[in-house]
Amino acid sequence: MSEERPTPYRVERSRAGRVLGRAEALSRLSWLTAETWEAASRMFPVRVPRGWFDRSRPEADDALLRQAIPSPEELLPDGEGRVDPVGERSLKPHPWLVRKHDDRMLLLLTRRCHLYCRYCFRRNDHGGPEDPSREELDEALALARASGARELILSGGDPLAVRDDTLFRVLDAVRPEVPVVRIHTRAPITAPRRVTDELVRGLRERAPVWVLVHANHPRELTGDVVDALGRLVDAGLPVLNQSVLLAGVNDDVDVLAELSERLVELRVFPYYLHHTDAALGNAAFRVDAERGLALHDALARRVSGVALPRYVVDPPDGSGKIGVLQAVQDGILSRRS
Repeated sequence: MSEERPTPYRVERSRAGRVLGRAEALSRLSWLTAETWEAASRMFPVRVPRGWFDRSRPEADDALLRQAIPSPEELLPDGEGRVDPVGERSLKPHPWLVRKHDDRMLLLLTRRCHLYCRYCFRRNDHGGPEDPSREELDEALALARASGARELILSGGDPLAVRDDTLFRVLDAVRPEVPVVRIHTRAPITAPRRVTDELVRGLRERAPVWVLVHANHPRELTGDVVDALGRLVDAGLPVLNQSVLLAGVNDDVDVLAELSERLVELRVFPYYLHHTDAALGNAAFRVDAERGLALHDALARRVSGVALPRYVVDPPDGSGKIGVLQAVQDGILSRRS
């Protein structure tokens, strides 16, 4: 059953030079309309870093633009979409914390991103400020320290959308009670200049810190991105990748194999391939479980064990990630969803 769309986001303004503006996008992409841009951005912001756009091709079916440029498909009725597709809202001990497991806690450090991916599972998670107040952040960190969790996962939004001093304060504040911190970020892929020497040095000094990046297509792994990933790995920071299986982007075994093999060359472990969460508005990106399982089986026959990500789904009941095959066998996920 579909759910009512939430109150729209405010439309975020671009900063000249660093982010693709609407006027330029309309002038360079003949298939894009102002009506689609405006309507979609009122529901979920449009923000496309110039570096990302420069890696793309101008066709409507380009794998990079499809992830970033709004589409009329976002505005269609979505009978299967959910506002909270992974069941986080009932598992928040604090507005900026999520806890699904006894040994882990997730901190939503910001709602801001360098690029707003059109398939995002949190695309409907808004209604308040983009960042916690100083008091809210201090409350959340105190809860994390007292939680007994061994891992704190920094998420968002993108945790690397905050300043280094805020990020380092968070890491320092939870130690030694929470020994391991994970940073789930797309910034090394979407905004590789964010991976500065100062950031890398600060993370290295606060080890153990694990960095989980998010690349979906091999064409995302070029130029400055390769340099950014290399700086992280060379500093001794473990770097893993999470991909999302997306129709029209990477639902092809050749693309998935090239992505995994390229990640391994860059010393980044292909950790997860996510079954697309059914967020309200992202129906055009969904690949059903039957096809996803067939693609993953074909991938397993193509790449080595170290290059094979685990194919997982995050069910809407909030129970946490499980293998897609297990979810289908247990009746949690339909083969046609």
